[in-house]
Amino acid sequence: MRINNLCKKLITTLHCNTRSRCCVMSWSLLGCILLLHLYSIIQQKHEEGVEFQFNVNHPHPLSHFHELQQVEKENFQIPPPNKKRLHQSKSITPLVDEFLDEHSPLRHVVFFPDKTSAVDPMKSKGNDSYYYYPGRVWLDTDGNPIQAHGGGILFDENSNTYYWYGEYKDGLTYFAHKNKGPARVDIIGVGCYSSKDLWTWKKEGIVLAAEKTNKTHDLHKSNVLERPKVIYNKKTKKYVMWMHIDSANYAKASVGIALSDTPIGPFEYLGSRRPHGYQSRDMTIFKDEDNVAYLIYSSEQNNVMHIGPLTEDYLNVTSVMTRIFVGQRREAPAMFKHKGTYYMVTSGCTGWAPNEALVHTSESILGTWETIGNPCVGGNKMFRVSTFLAQSTFVLPLTKFPGLFIFMADRWNPSELRDSRYVWLPLIVDGSDDQALEYGFGYTLWPRVSIYWHKKWKLPMGWNTFK
Repeated sequence: MRINNLCKKLITTLHCNTRSRCCVMSWSLLGCILLLHLYSIIQQKHEEGVEFQFNVNHPHPLSHFHELQQVEKENFQIPPPNKKRLHQSKSITPLVDEFLDEHSPLRHVVFFPDKTSAVDPMKSKGNDSYYYYPGRVWLDTDGNPIQAHGGGILFDENSNTYYWYGEYKDGLTYFAHKNKGPARVDIIGVGCYSSKDLWTWKKEGIVLAAEKTNKTHDLHKSNVLERPKVIYNKKTKKYVMWMHIDSANYAKASVGIALSDTPIGPFEYLGSRRPHGYQSRDMTIFKDEDNVAYLIYSSEQNNVMHIGPLTEDYLNVTSVMTRIFVGQRREAPAMFKHKGTYYMVTSGCTGWAPNEALVHTSESILGTWETIGNPCVGGNKMFRVSTFLAQSTFVLPLTKFPGLFIFMADRWNPSELRDSRYVWLPLIVDGSDDQALEYGFGYTLWPRVSIYWHKKWKLPMGWNTFK
């Protein structure tokens, strides 16, 4: 690991007599001073709303990223505590308590803006076009709210089209166990939307539908279907969907696989299994540049994340698997790659309550992973430690601008899941692997990964080469 290597290299440069207590004490004191100084800088940056991941000497922001890298504050007042409201055991800040309160005065102003402010690409004109408004209702080309929660995006090279797949949650929210347990809606299916510009989305329909009568079927409406992801297999020329399949009490903990000849389905459901013989809950699929695909899933009662390659036809896992983040209870994995390095955004396990995102990184997808911190920048401190009141689902690369990605997240509405919102924000990997620490040690660390909060933003001009 890079940090461990750095420490080893620094130690080998200390040419003092090991028999001399004075020398040892002097170096120990110097080390403490440097650590205290570094800690004070981190604290200062944190208070300023800038996430610090080992302060590196970055060049000035690239011109097309400059606007997106502006730190935008979020200044809203949290009302006095409601005496009738109990503290949410899984919440991390008063802001999250307020977010989970159905009667909060901020609910339709900050958390879930009224539908009158919906983003409607068919009615937007001129300067209002192509802007993302995180947390607002987002309408498709038919004027209906997009239903693609916990989803991901496939860029189809055959048609130069983006396809957005996700949970179609347009049903009644209820509790499966006598007003206890997690809120849920019946399975309707996997929704699919197509776009040429990542802003105007046409509904292609339900590409994998629920089973309404057979109660023993994985897709029976009373069960759970979450986080569908689709990749294309160039050898078989098939579109392959993987998803989290579960029973109503989340005891099944499996993955489901479906197959289609076209990106808009219909997909044929092939069945479910426990990968490598382990539980699988929150999951994602990552296809590498060499066309090897990987399943990443939260397992072992959500205490460990597993990663393993798929077979060549993408219809099963191989026997290879590695365990990471042991004991850290991470879920909602979203993986991406930049300059040969793998990155993953995850969340903690707090049900529908938002929590702090972390970024992890590795030089080998099946190797050792390091956690490099909270990537959220801007807003305010409570906003950052709750991932802007959202949870990761996918990170979409923009090949025209290396280093720029779209961070896709869901702002879950546990009292009305069909009204859950999308939080899309710019994610920027800034700096290169050959940049040194500002203290001049001369050894490399990971580049900074930042997700920038913006109430309103759009992609840089020229990002789309085929529109």
